Amino acid sequence: MARTVGIGHQDFGQLVTKDNFYIDKTHFIKEWWENDDVVTLITRPRRFGKTLNLSMLEYFFSVKYSGKGDLFRHFSIWNEEKYQRLQGTFPVIALSFADVKETTFKDTRQQICQIITNLYNDYDFLLEGNLLNHREKEFYQKISADMEDYLASGSLKTLSNYLMRYYDQKVIILLDEYDTPMQEAYVNGYWDELVSFMRKLFNSAFKTNPFMERALLTGITRISKESVFSDLNNPTVVTTTSDLYADCFGFTQQEVWDALEEYGLEASKDSVRDWYDGFTFGRKTDIYNPWSIINYLKFKKFSTYWANTSSNSLAGKLIREGSADTKILMEDLLAGRSLCTQIDEQIIFDQLGKKESAIWSFLLAGGYLRVKRFSADRRGRETYDLMLTNHEVTLMFEKMIDDWFAEFTPAYNRFIKALLADDKNAMNVYMNQVAFTTFSYFDTGKHPSEKAEPERFYHGFVLGLMVDLADRYSIASNRESGLGRYDVVLEPLQDTDDVIILEFKVRNPNDEASLADTVQEALGQIERMKYSAALVSKGIAPERIRMYGFAFEGKTILIG
Repeated sequence: MARTVGIGHQDFGQLVTKDNFYIDKTHFIKEWWENDDVVTLITRPRRFGKTLNLSMLEYFFSVKYSGKGDLFRHFSIWNEEKYQRLQGTFPVIALSFADVKETTFKDTRQQICQIITNLYNDYDFLLEGNLLNHREKEFYQKISADMEDYLASGSLKTLSNYLMRYYDQKVIILLDEYDTPMQEAYVNGYWDELVSFMRKLFNSAFKTNPFMERALLTGITRISKESVFSDLNNPTVVTTTSDLYADCFGFTQQEVWDALEEYGLEASKDSVRDWYDGFTFGRKTDIYNPWSIINYLKFKKFSTYWANTSSNSLAGKLIREGSADTKILMEDLLAGRSLCTQIDEQIIFDQLGKKESAIWSFLLAGGYLRVKRFSADRRGRETYDLMLTNHEVTLMFEKMIDDWFAEFTPAYNRFIKALLADDKNAMNVYMNQVAFTTFSYFDTGKHPSEKAEPERFYHGFVLGLMVDLADRYSIASNRESGLGRYDVVLEPLQDTDDVIILEFKVRNPNDEASLADTVQEALGQIERMKYSAALVSKGIAPERIRMYGFAFEGKTILIG
């Protein structure tokens, strides 16, 4: 009989006790322990079992669960007597920053301090007896959500000291989702303040802490060493391109096939692979995100489960406000092609709006992209061919792009109808409404949109066309970034629709007296590039080819 599929379990003990569906990942305990690294940072996309694995480590090592070995007796870790003897023998400090999503530094700092205060509350028994002297007890009582910086920065190290003395054993520190506050700080503009606070906390807890046996941190991104890890002595960093622990987070293909057979769904293997396969960790390919697989096992239908679990706002913001080149590459990705780029896995958040490779590095770390191919030249420079991870991620980006326009105005949908109907008057009316409403939405906010080049807008507009007309048209472009041309050809999938050629051009006041002149120049470029001739040679009748020139000047657009 198939086990119950429970959704959302993050507590290892509860999951195992209820005999819910679970894939044995206890080999991670052995691998981590035998690697004997003092500080390990493991980055994986969200919903890949990071929290559950840390809960598993806590249940295995913590003295709080001494005598709970029965939780592991059916799993691989219990096959070795050495590990049976290790169970329940260490004091463990376990904390998570997953819920630290405040919009100000003050609130973020207070919430982190409250998390630490809650830890201290769990160990109030340390205040009993004479283990601590009166000054140490006074320090203990000062730990609060509003404690001073010197107390906060030393709080985890001090608690480690007290626990080591009580249990006569060094502590293990487990920190889940260490980077969640950092991402919020970047989005909400208090990065420098939080970096300063976190650097002091991490230095004390993970570098100058003689009371710590070892530590494990998890997150989605590898924040640059210069930001928060500058004082640490080379922590072992395991990213999505590392071979360490490659099959410990996420489900392997064989694990997914076994699960499908358990629930009588083996006939859906090909569709499951198309929807949810694609993640690659190190050289280990065909990794599946657990969240989508578990939901599919329970509900037995395909959906964007992983993509819908939490906000993808930062990923969307990076693409929406990105340069013309960023949007052009996104077109390729949506069309199923790959991009070749260098990757810097040490995410420097203040470079995300400036350095294009930083965007792709972030999207790779977040699970939105996968490595198709890796190569290094003779000088050791590494390049990666990246693709959208799978069908689920593609649908997520398509919906995100569709929402860029739908969120603001119905004029966009009316423009699409006018374009298909060859109604130039309506196209001009609605396109100008769309631009007026959404122009600043595509800008970084660092410059007034009227003065900014409108490329961000019209490249985003082309992405919108790709998504909205995908069922009727194959869209190709012969593009150049910069203020020059951007020809777009919409070839219909059915003979009943016309071919549509679009040319975008920004008015150059030195060469064109009016927007009408810019329109004519745009149409002239279509002729010079002989797009229509190439289409006719493919057997398309000239009368089925429509051409439009789009002239831009700030938020004003003229279509002819």
